[in-house]
Amino acid sequence: MSAAEAAALASAPKMSGTVKTTKHLSIRGKVQGVGFRESMRAEADRLGVTGWVRNRFDGSVEAVVQGSPEQVDAIVAWCHKGPPAAQVLRVEMKDEGGEYRTFQRHSTA
Repeated sequence: MSAAEAAALASAPKMSGTVKTTKHLSIRGKVQGVGFRESMRAEADRLGVTGWVRNRFDGSVEAVVQGSPEQVDAIVAWCHKGPPAAQVLRVEMKDEGGEYRTFQRHSTA
């Protein structure tokens, strides 16, 4: 784990025994070239959500988010609007597995 990941983990709000929810998101619309990934990373850090986000070659943004049901609901609600320059048309969501310790921005896939 890098020093930045360790610092993010240490400062993230703890879920104190709360059941974790993990969702896979596909966000469509004008969501690339508008700062969506970095804005989502900042929002995830603010909310204490873990997972990852990346651009897709088809023009969408893909993410996996994990946290308490309330944290996941909050980040999904944010994804429906995104940063100011985004024009989100739809957010598709399905259950996902895995364990995430931080929120990371990945390369385009």
